[in-house]
Amino acid sequence: MKLVWQILAVVVIAAAGGQAVNLLDDNPYATLVLGLVVAALSVLVYRWVVARTENRPVTELQGQGAVPAALRGLLIGVAAFGSVIVNLYWLGDYTVQGWGSVSGAVGQIGFMAAAAVTEELMFRGVLFRLAERRLGTWISLVLTGLLFGAMHLTNEHATVWGGLAIAIEAGGMLGAAYIATRTLWVPIGLHFGWNFAEAGIFSTEVSGNGSNNGLLKSSTSGPELLTGGDFGPEASMYSVVFCVLVTIAFLLLARRRGRLMPRRGRAVREIQPATLAR
Repeated sequence: MKLVWQILAVVVIAAAGGQAVNLLDDNPYATLVLGLVVAALSVLVYRWVVARTENRPVTELQGQGAVPAALRGLLIGVAAFGSVIVNLYWLGDYTVQGWGSVSGAVGQIGFMAAAAVTEELMFRGVLFRLAERRLGTWISLVLTGLLFGAMHLTNEHATVWGGLAIAIEAGGMLGAAYIATRTLWVPIGLHFGWNFAEAGIFSTEVSGNGSNNGLLKSSTSGPELLTGGDFGPEASMYSVVFCVLVTIAFLLLARRRGRLMPRRGRAVREIQPATLAR
């Protein structure tokens, strides 16, 4: 029942908050405030329901070391997506036409913060963490990655390849970030950094959800295999390659720290994030 209660709690706050944020889409400053409120409430709800249903300290979302951990994730996310754009720009497939909208970027901060927090609490905090106790790290990483990719198939310009690319790059990278650090703050920061760079800085389409108005006014053209087409750069082979490299780096770190769990039929003791502040 703990899985049911935890999913319900996160889904309710995510659904209600998401609807409210979408209604304020034309007001970037209201979107900023409401998005941050939704993110904060989601963290509080997660901590409360996990503590109540599992009778333990919620170490994966503890306050100590949260800011530096989230900032590390954010920098990795921005750098990873920036690498994609640099390659597209070098090939002439990404063109900067001038400055975009500061207010548009401000609105993206709130929107992407709410999305990053709620999705990470759901997929890494609840689904992956509980599945890993029974199925082990590898099976849980594959299953939750595929589920994360499938969720994006409902987007406006979704494609099967786009959903599969999300499963490989985001499902793998974000899951591996949690495995290596055993804190949700790193994947939250990584998720936010990637999405904000995508929409709030470089103004590209995010997961087939339509174009964005960020800091740079830009256009993308060229082979779909490289640019991602209507789905956006997340369906680009560049995104898959760079995210797989980050995933491998996190998994190697997790193996070095002894944080890969084998498949077993009984509950596994929660791993303490001993190196959270590193």
